[in-house]
Amino acid sequence: MSIYKVFDSVTQFFSEAVARIFGPTDDAYPQTGVQPFEGDLPESKKSDW
Repeated sequence: MSIYKVFDSVTQFFSEAVARIFGPTDDAYPQTGVQPFEGDLPESKKSDW
């Protein structure tokens, strides 16, 4: 392999890594929004409130 091919492959490796880090996210999570609280609050052991 010539030095130019090695340099080209190293440059491509790092440029793909930088593009992946600073590029837009590719998450496929559904947008659910704010979820309402449906649980019970614990009883406070302090009566100072």
